[in-house]
Amino acid sequence: MLRNLKVIIILSLLLCYAQRASSQQMLTDLMDTSTNMGRGLYSVYQKYNALKFSIYVQPQFQYAESRGAKSFNGGDFPANSDNRFTLRRGRFRAEYLHNNEEGYPSTQLVFQFDASERGVFVRDMFGRVFENKFHMFSVSGGIFARPFGYEVNLGSGDRESPERGRMSQLLMKVERDLGFMGTLEPRGKDSKFKWLKVDLGVFNGQGLPGLTDYDSHKDVIARIGVKPYAINKAGWKISGGVSGYFGGIESQSPVIYTLNGSGESAHFVYDSATGNKGKIMPRKYYGADVQFKIPNKKGATEFRAEYITGQQTATAATTETPGIYPVTSTGAMMPLYARNFNGAYFYFLQHLFSTKHQLVLKYDWYDPNTDVAGMQLTSAKGFTGADVKFNTFGAGYIYHMSANVRLMFYYEHVQNENTGVTGFKQDIQDNTFTTRLQLRF
Repeated sequence: MLRNLKVIIILSLLLCYAQRASSQQMLTDLMDTSTNMGRGLYSVYQKYNALKFSIYVQPQFQYAESRGAKSFNGGDFPANSDNRFTLRRGRFRAEYLHNNEEGYPSTQLVFQFDASERGVFVRDMFGRVFENKFHMFSVSGGIFARPFGYEVNLGSGDRESPERGRMSQLLMKVERDLGFMGTLEPRGKDSKFKWLKVDLGVFNGQGLPGLTDYDSHKDVIARIGVKPYAINKAGWKISGGVSGYFGGIESQSPVIYTLNGSGESAHFVYDSATGNKGKIMPRKYYGADVQFKIPNKKGATEFRAEYITGQQTATAATTETPGIYPVTSTGAMMPLYARNFNGAYFYFLQHLFSTKHQLVLKYDWYDPNTDVAGMQLTSAKGFTGADVKFNTFGAGYIYHMSANVRLMFYYEHVQNENTGVTGFKQDIQDNTFTTRLQLRF
């Protein structure tokens, strides 16, 4: 047995140099041996039922516009620092896929860990069971990515920008949650619907930042997606989907705040009714995404867009979904705030003369409170930085040094709206420059 284990490890390491990188993989995808072997997941002969491993690390250097800059590009900078070396991610993923005698997947098991100077954290730990009568359905359970939108599910090893957008990070921090999900994804060899994928899941709601579910309310997430589909003989491909998030947070305080009015008349209403304790405050998101790819002689041109709107519940100071129920310094339960929001992102990707060189342009916005804007936001009315709209412009260059190594240079210009809120009366200095080396095997 020990000898077989040594053979598996040696073959895995050898294959990492023999294979070439291929297409992207979404976090909720099946293990696809036609693409993943070239991307760092290493098959170890059919007798071992497709046991595969992948590793990638992302050491980086960042420079911020000011010391102590607040940043969604890897976290806030220390109070007396405007530059830093960090190991943004160090991922190890082990994946086991068992196929039946007909060659169809029957069981999948995935473990993924993230190690850096900040500690070691679980990122994925789930099992998936497939039905093989109709070759259409599967059920997953454990810790895995929420099936919402495109950017949330695009893995950090494949993403062309250093981080997901501000909106994605605030609404779904760490992207994963604990729950169960059913998937409709035709896999039959002759199926005419291989382009279709439908996910429907039930989750705790607070995500991985929380150690446990702090209320009895569960969140339902769904996405109907179209996989990349050729629309002409030139190989142009389009894909996309629509998503819905139907959840909430149970108030553990008798005090809640909801917004009344809009524009100049907008203000938060203090509500201290006894019945508020136990009331479900809304987390409802609605999204649509599309991806369009045009192959060139050397590389491709790609456009991506995603728009999300809905209601978010958090606190006075932030719209980030709380991982643990928020409490004051004295341990008292904090009141919850409900806001209407919207946001979007747009990518333009272009290979430059070859697939080794890639230009990245990105714009995203997040408006956490769509009922009020600009100088209508004042501290006197109870508004805070959590109500301020941000626009982010990003530009980068990626050099694919080899199938396993890529170098990224990325500048992010962040601009907040000018308001009457203390600290946000003018644009704050929070632009960042990132240089990242990614090694992947």
